[in-house]
Amino acid sequence: MQHTIFQSFINNAIAVLQESTDMLGLAIAGSWITHETDSFSDLDLVLVSTTKISDNPEQMKAVANQLGTVLSAFTGEHVGETRLLICLYSNPLLHVDIKFLTLDEFHHRVENPVVVWERNHQLTNIILKTPAVWPYPDYQWIEDRFWVWIHYATLKIGRGELFEAFDFLGFIRMVVLGPLLHIKNGNQPRGVRKVETKLTLEDFAELRKTVVPMTKTDLVAALWKSIQLYEDVRKHLFDTNIMLKEDAAQEVKVYLQKVEKM
Repeated sequence: MQHTIFQSFINNAIAVLQESTDMLGLAIAGSWITHETDSFSDLDLVLVSTTKISDNPEQMKAVANQLGTVLSAFTGEHVGETRLLICLYSNPLLHVDIKFLTLDEFHHRVENPVVVWERNHQLTNIILKTPAVWPYPDYQWIEDRFWVWIHYATLKIGRGELFEAFDFLGFIRMVVLGPLLHIKNGNQPRGVRKVETKLTLEDFAELRKTVVPMTKTDLVAALWKSIQLYEDVRKHLFDTNIMLKEDAAQEVKVYLQKVEKM
């Protein structure tokens, strides 16, 4: 059974939205789809309207304010989604993401949300007739960049900029290692989301070795582990169409060895 606090918020939202003839439907995405919500979850709403609301942040906030007491709200440029309004509500304290779509935009989905209210089955009909397509990483795009990224992190360690190297390892986990390990384990490539439970114990233990104290020795070891993990997982996933940057890999490894010995 889904968390009752969320259900209360949803019920109230439906009561408010159905009063506006411009509103066509409300659906719930994210962990609500797989019944994995708990007291630490946020709520991902998909709000579909006749009028395009997402080109007006103030109008987006006005709609959000009708659904409860908003403490703060901002649009999702930082995650590449300006149609998203990220809200913090009070009474109770809830993180709620609201994606504002038109009916035409609802055709293009990364997943099939749970429709909780709609007019004339319009959202349900779209879900039945069109596929949801989750974006998967481009392996060649990753290979073209990976060795440059490792070299960059090595430069930072060599210069003693350990904070930057430490943060850059997080970037490597989020953009490369996490998604690829998720795919290897049959999951959607959601960065490092839920790697603690979605990966095999062995894969998680290996990934955990890239999280280290902020010392030169530990950071260098984490880079070597990142390289090993990447080369191991690409054996499972990459086909012969992916052009491996072997020369770059070799020179970067030699340079990492040099910095390691400094």
